[in-house]
Amino acid sequence: MKTFQHPLWGFELTYPDSWVHASHEGIDGFAPDMTAFAAADFDSAQAAHLLVRGEWNGYREPIAPRWNQYITKLSIMLGAKRLGSAPFRIGDAAGFEAEIQMPRKRQRRLWVGILARETVILHFTVSHAFDVRSEIEPIATQIIASLKFPPQTEGIRANPRGIPLPPGYTVTDPLSLIPDIPAPENWQAYTGGSDIGALQAFYYRELPNFGWEILEFIPYPNQVEINFARLSIHRDGSSATLGILPTTHKQPRGDIVIQYDRPSPKSEQQA
Repeated sequence: MKTFQHPLWGFELTYPDSWVHASHEGIDGFAPDMTAFAAADFDSAQAAHLLVRGEWNGYREPIAPRWNQYITKLSIMLGAKRLGSAPFRIGDAAGFEAEIQMPRKRQRRLWVGILARETVILHFTVSHAFDVRSEIEPIATQIIASLKFPPQTEGIRANPRGIPLPPGYTVTDPLSLIPDIPAPENWQAYTGGSDIGALQAFYYRELPNFGWEILEFIPYPNQVEINFARLSIHRDGSSATLGILPTTHKQPRGDIVIQYDRPSPKSEQQA
């Protein structure tokens, strides 16, 4: 068995050695072979696949209303009949599941589920042709049942001041993100292409793992007059404010800015 661990959303799944994994636009897919991912959009792939998508729930709102809205919209869009939802639980993650009765001409099975744990919501989709159900369904069920949320993600690196950095993020000039900041020598900035919700999940989990106490966390989106996520943090007598700034992509991505309570040495500003 192979293990997949999402470095931002923080979940872990195991899947057969004979299956493959691929990521596309914030969706992680698992399938018997890469033909399932040949389409530009996972949702339009015709081969058997299991899809997982993370969603940020910073205020821990009940998921029942969004589940009902989603399942109704999905049924209408597919021309399917909605079957009754059932409770769904794996470990300390709880939610709902439903088998969607597809039109007969499609000859496909569709199962969807949703699980919430703390500030993270995971959406699951399993789709395959009826004639491979006996082969695909047990494996997809086994993969989903393997869901875990490890307390710390492996391989996370930190900057010289001990603040964890998401994979793929590189240092940039703070003035390129906030042109009018005072005392730029007190700032560091990083740019990348990850979902802003996933970044919030990452920092909510990983900052304490690196010894930082979160004194205040204002998630994005929020009901206060700031258009970004903000975390006030403290460790070993040092304080900082970490901001996650939404970009202008269709699906909001995030850039990272950090303001320290004291200037960064020049060697740190390049790390």
